[in-house]
Amino acid sequence: MSREPKVYLVGAGPGDPELLTVKARRLLGEADVVVYDRLVSEDVLALIPPGTARIDVGKQPKNHPYPQREINALLVSLAKSGKRQVVRLKGGDPLIFGRGSEELLALAAHGIACEVVPGVTAASGCAARLGIPLTHRGLASGVRYVTGHCRDDADLDFDWQGLADPETTLVIYMGKANIDRIAARVMAHGLDPATPVVAVCNGTTAAERHLFANLGNVAKMTESAGFEGPLLFIVGRAVNVAQALRGQPGDTDDCESVRQARVG
Repeated sequence: MSREPKVYLVGAGPGDPELLTVKARRLLGEADVVVYDRLVSEDVLALIPPGTARIDVGKQPKNHPYPQREINALLVSLAKSGKRQVVRLKGGDPLIFGRGSEELLALAAHGIACEVVPGVTAASGCAARLGIPLTHRGLASGVRYVTGHCRDDADLDFDWQGLADPETTLVIYMGKANIDRIAARVMAHGLDPATPVVAVCNGTTAAERHLFANLGNVAKMTESAGFEGPLLFIVGRAVNVAQALRGQPGDTDDCESVRQARVG
């Protein structure tokens, strides 16, 4: 077996350890050291064998004890120190709002081999758990992922007109602090305040909580719910599919295709 050091950027998925890929699970068992983020669930961390070195580089909102440049340097240092297999474990998918590409580039700049192992991103995991299709014929022809916060608390600078497209499912990662502003901006650009929304906290884990709302009241309802933990918002008519599957009253006219599929 080659003794050349290698870093693996591994997606830990949204929290449920059974959503890990087979490859990710194997690499956790073979790692010399695991460098992990705050969003990696305790259930996933429990899969790391006893005795394997662990380094927590998690960031909290407005509290970054390990700036990204230091994480990059740490990965380079670990690989150069003789660690044959370094696993960089990141919540969700490492290349979707995970800054994995910055780490990949830093390692490449130092000539260190790196492989990306994809993970189930929170949008897919949370939507699947609730029975929400991110795309659905007649409801959503596309899906957009955006982050709800920007570096150094800069103003959100999005294509608001594009995000207000009623034919698109909008998924907002890390949107708790700015959901009021995001909702206001897309409504100002024409998206109906009655557009259904689901907010999911700690999605796919035993601690999951979620609520159904609409664009006009989601900020108020989310604040009242007192969610603690990673929060994801799914916005769009496709959310009504989950409501229809539960037999709940409301704006289910858009889900006629769902009812037809049941009897067809």
